[in-house]
Amino acid sequence: MDTRSIEALVLGVGNVLWADEGFGVRAVEALHEVYECPEGVLLLDGGTQGLYLMDYICAARRLLLFDAVDFGRNPGTLLVLRGKDVPAWGGNKLSAHQVGINDLLALAALKGRTPAEMLLIGVQPAELSDFGGSLRVAVKARIADAVAAAVRQLADWGYAPRARTAPPADGLMSSALSLQAYEDGRPSEATACRSGDARFLAAHERGAA
Repeated sequence: MDTRSIEALVLGVGNVLWADEGFGVRAVEALHEVYECPEGVLLLDGGTQGLYLMDYICAARRLLLFDAVDFGRNPGTLLVLRGKDVPAWGGNKLSAHQVGINDLLALAALKGRTPAEMLLIGVQPAELSDFGGSLRVAVKARIADAVAAAVRQLADWGYAPRARTAPPADGLMSSALSLQAYEDGRPSEATACRSGDARFLAAHERGAA
């Protein structure tokens, strides 16, 4: 979609490889699977693309964000914030060079191109440091609620999504990274080594013996 034609941008951000950090991406993925949005609405898996999302945010008249946000609440708590209540929050960054949504919104404001209306649908994560992990139960259970809140907001904006009668022809991401494929392809906790490469650890233990 040409950025000049974006009436409403539905953006899911986060890293699906870091447990609940992937909530935003999984939420927009679920919305795409269940609903078909009208012309002018762009659903986007923003992942961790940082500055590459800048043009989309500046072009959108309305912005709806899905993200995992540490509000200091119980894991799985869902909060919906609007307009100026959308905070310049700072989540866990994987490096000092990673650009977050808070940075992008600040840059958009400096350029005088902040979306006229914004909505954040955020969930309180339970776990962010499990590399290779998937959503925790309490967080995964809120995807449907997050999607329902997004559908209501899009309808209020005049862009009511329609429930699909058949699966979409294509996904928002590689099929290998879809939630079901990702979880099905993970090794069990009994065989996974969360502290490092098991081959290296075995060699290290032999050398220390």
